[in-house]
Amino acid sequence: MKRYHNMLNKQEKIGTLFRFCTVGVGNTLIDFGVFFLLASIGVPVWLAQGCSYIAGMLNSYVWNRVWTFRMKQQATIQEFFRFILTNFFSLGATFFFLYVCQQIWGWSLLISKMIATFGGIMINFIGSRLWVFQQSANEGSKQV
Repeated sequence: MKRYHNMLNKQEKIGTLFRFCTVGVGNTLIDFGVFFLLASIGVPVWLAQGCSYIAGMLNSYVWNRVWTFRMKQQATIQEFFRFILTNFFSLGATFFFLYVCQQIWGWSLLISKMIATFGGIMINFIGSRLWVFQQSANEGSKQV
């Protein structure tokens, strides 16, 4: 029975990771769509990038909360703040990985970007799973 439970647990973890990556693809499409739409109507590139990143991040929060991690509790301000921190930490890690792989180790830009992206995804997934979207009994927290 324990072996069967472990197998189901592994399948659920793989399913969660798959859903997380699927949401990530959607976030990327939203990011690119909003960016190019805003840039095409004359919005400065830096502002278009900021708006598109935030649009993708908000999409990520909603879909990861509802679909990927299947949260039953209402969202809290603390949860959203942890989400923002996790995403910015992940973003910082991708900058670090990209710099180290390309500038220090001399790897190609493509390989460096792939490693940086994978590292950022893994950090974001672990942070989201273990810190952001954890099922808890904090019913007294402020609602979002």
